[in-house]
Amino acid sequence: MDKSNHSFLSDETTQNVSSIFKALADPTRLRILYLLSQEECSVSHISEVLSLSQSAISHQLSFLRNLRLVKFRRSANTLYYSCDDEHVISLLIQAIEHAECDHRRGGEHA
Repeated sequence: MDKSNHSFLSDETTQNVSSIFKALADPTRLRILYLLSQEECSVSHISEVLSLSQSAISHQLSFLRNLRLVKFRRSANTLYYSCDDEHVISLLIQAIEHAECDHRRGGEHA
């Protein structure tokens, strides 16, 4: 097999993709991203909707912000978060649709 017949991912691309999937691998971050895909939210609102502490939400938002998956704007003393990467939200929605379709089929795999 000739290596020149294949395309390869750069180390940087591989690391970036791995980081995105790592972010999506955590159930709390999934729930936060899904909520933010629907509306801009404050930490207290996310905390209330997801029934998690504000500290836990802030920790996860910091992780997501470092990956540039969420952004925030300040209004007075409140930070409002929203999605900052529609490509990742598209991946998330596709994964949700896949999981729900698989669930409806009884979890069978082709």
